[in-house]
Amino acid sequence: MLIRIVGTQLPGSSCQPAGIASAYTNIHVGVQRKNRPQELLDPQRGDADTVTWTVECTVDGDDVRGPYIQGRPGERFLYLSWGTVDAAGTTTMFRRAKLMLADVPAEVLSAAARSGVLEARVRLTDAAGNPLCARVKPAWIDWTATT
Repeated sequence: MLIRIVGTQLPGSSCQPAGIASAYTNIHVGVQRKNRPQELLDPQRGDADTVTWTVECTVDGDDVRGPYIQGRPGERFLYLSWGTVDAAGTTTMFRRAKLMLADVPAEVLSAAARSGVLEARVRLTDAAGNPLCARVKPAWIDWTATT
């Protein structure tokens, strides 16, 4: 099965969350590889109109596994990692959003396993105008089975 993540409403190329002394600039976001926080799948600019990533995975009942799937069975998730990119192209992570596969309704996961694609549409700007972080709640993300 494939998991397609479609990010909309991105925050822009810079931000300064409350309590941070200086702004983050040249912001990018990508899907973090399991156990490799510095390895991101296809980092995208924070000022893009939309962003899309596709990751391969396997489904066994209600468990999902793959190189970008994090966590233990029953608690699986994907990380969208936000970072700044310097002139040398080095990314320094400053926050992450956790897309919980446990929040996917069972009937949607089952339909996606049959159709071949589970799609997550996620708004990537939080209520304060910063890059979305922490556990992404269903109001900010919509999971569907598609082709």
